[in-house]
Amino acid sequence: MPMELDLDRPIQKILDKLENWLDALVTMLPNMMVSLILMILFFVVAKLSSRLLTRIFDRASDNIALKNLFSTIIYYSVLGIGFFIILGILQLDKAVTSLLAGVGVVGLALGFAFQDIAANFVSGIILAFRRPFHIGDIVEVKDIMGKVTRTNLRVTVIETFQGQEVYFPNKDVLQSPIYNYTILGKRRIDLAVGVSYGDDLEAVETLVRDTILGIEGVIDQDKLIFDYEEFGSSSINLNIRFWIEYPDQPGYFNMKTKAIKAIKKAFDDNDITIPFPIRTLDFGIKGGQSLSAMELAVHQNGSGQKDNEGQTEGKAEA
Repeated sequence: MPMELDLDRPIQKILDKLENWLDALVTMLPNMMVSLILMILFFVVAKLSSRLLTRIFDRASDNIALKNLFSTIIYYSVLGIGFFIILGILQLDKAVTSLLAGVGVVGLALGFAFQDIAANFVSGIILAFRRPFHIGDIVEVKDIMGKVTRTNLRVTVIETFQGQEVYFPNKDVLQSPIYNYTILGKRRIDLAVGVSYGDDLEAVETLVRDTILGIEGVIDQDKLIFDYEEFGSSSINLNIRFWIEYPDQPGYFNMKTKAIKAIKKAFDDNDITIPFPIRTLDFGIKGGQSLSAMELAVHQNGSGQKDNEGQTEGKAEA
């Protein structure tokens, strides 16, 4: 006889299970309604808290990175508190405990896996508080010089004067020397030039000082430094150091060009020579020959070679 399947018992179990779930749903329905209302309420509170903090921060500081950081932290903190309260209302205490344990384990694993990201994030917060530069400042980091165009909690972006954007991880920025050329609003130009040994050094110094101080844009004139550095191979070398307002790098190059042109024109007008490199060959030093002796030897060698060639031709004819 064919074997009959008894499906009544399994079907009854399924129906009983569904009935129990339905009873639990009806029992939890008030709690679910309260949880839904709380969820909407916490979303609204999170938004309002974030906007309130943003307004307060705008009055206290213009640091965009810090403002975004704290507004985000407040927003998700309020949502997180609301989430755990809702789980408690729904009587999911065990789920809350398991969730917290899981968050701790996952957080530990992510901490090891994303050390560099975490380091950049923390470095971004420190840079936001310390503020060694602002957007638009001209800085130099790791031999890269340019204008800071934007920054966030992960990277700092510098636009070089050659037109490239360089993305520096905040960790590298924090751990490296930062040269800020904008923060003081001025910069020193250092020029080196040489004059002839036959020129009057006192007159040269006076002329160079007057020339530089006469250029528009030179500031802190009492801090101008003039010094003779060394006796060079063909000139006496001097340095001139002076300060200018520093709006940007093109302005710096423009002032440097003006100073070089002005010094050259002043030297030309006052018959002061900027020597070319000169090499003097001394053949009469100890152990060597004089130039006249070398010329005589070359002449004699040439004559002897011609005599030998003549004798060789004569023998060949014979």
